[in-house]
Amino acid sequence: MTLFPPSTCPRLVVKVGSALLVAADGDVRRAWLATLVADVAARCAAGQQVAIVSSGAIALGARRLGLARGGRASLEDAQAAAATGQIALSQTWAELLGAHDLTAAQMLVTLDDLEDRRRYLNAAATLGRLLGLGVVPVINENDSVATEEIRFGDNDRLAARVAQAAGAPAVVLLSDVDGLYDANPHTNPAARHIPRVERIDAVAAMADGGSASGMGSGGMVSKIAAARIATGAGASLAIASGRMDHPLAGERRHTLFVAERTASARKAWLSGGLTARGSIHVDAGAARALAAGGSLLAAGATRIDGGFVRGDLVTVEGPAGTIARGLSEYDAGDAARLLGTRSDEQAAILGYAPRAALVHRSHLALL
Repeated sequence: MTLFPPSTCPRLVVKVGSALLVAADGDVRRAWLATLVADVAARCAAGQQVAIVSSGAIALGARRLGLARGGRASLEDAQAAAATGQIALSQTWAELLGAHDLTAAQMLVTLDDLEDRRRYLNAAATLGRLLGLGVVPVINENDSVATEEIRFGDNDRLAARVAQAAGAPAVVLLSDVDGLYDANPHTNPAARHIPRVERIDAVAAMADGGSASGMGSGGMVSKIAAARIATGAGASLAIASGRMDHPLAGERRHTLFVAERTASARKAWLSGGLTARGSIHVDAGAARALAAGGSLLAAGATRIDGGFVRGDLVTVEGPAGTIARGLSEYDAGDAARLLGTRSDEQAAILGYAPRAALVHRSHLALL
């Protein structure tokens, strides 16, 4: 069975490791990458929306600049390598996707962009709009300006956070190994492959932190950390090998980390242990719309309590009590100005283009 097929997975995040993208001579492995892009194009044609988290900028730039240790000998080296390599990397993605009549969009972020709640909402809105337009976002860490973020396993964890922000139900980490083993398969021929993981705590001790190629910043430890993030947010994650052409086509051996499907896991991630900063009261019609999976629109809101700002956690109060928690798309003042209004009225009230909802369904959990 194809991994996360379009028929069951409407939106997919694919992370590509440095060792797969950059050859030993410092050039992009363009022929292999063309086969991956062909797989992405086939999935897009079948109705799946695909976002790509692409490593490789530091490795590519380091080879071109002649920097030691793959550009990771110092923070300054990593930043210079990233700035140099990112141009070539993004150009290659754009050209190969364009050959299939797909438009590429570059997004450079740091992990903090997806941890700060206001910036997270901005990134999520951009991702959602791009994917809705049929664009393939190519996302990388903004290593040319990052500091603490340039660390072991950045893009594995980044891919999981991108899946959160994009509302993707699945993540594929393409790597130089075909999944998790009970020992390091590079040094132990008897290592046993683990095809499915239901409980991450049961396998965490098996991880090896080394990067087999010496190019990347991660290893199995970072991939398990990514699996914790993804599965806790309700997304499944697979580790699969990219050491063959067309890595997203056909049946491939992999390790699947099964998503936590319970509502409580999703709510725990959304609330993040934060205290709600305010509340939005809604009428019965809005409460029914939320129960059916809709976003919280201003037309059904009746009152605003608290001094929250955009990105803060708020409760949604229905006629019978608290019905949901979510991240507000507006400051309390602007939200209050929009109470009971239709979307076509809101630009004139606010003086700027309105957002799609007071609380978008992607950032809302029913209680």
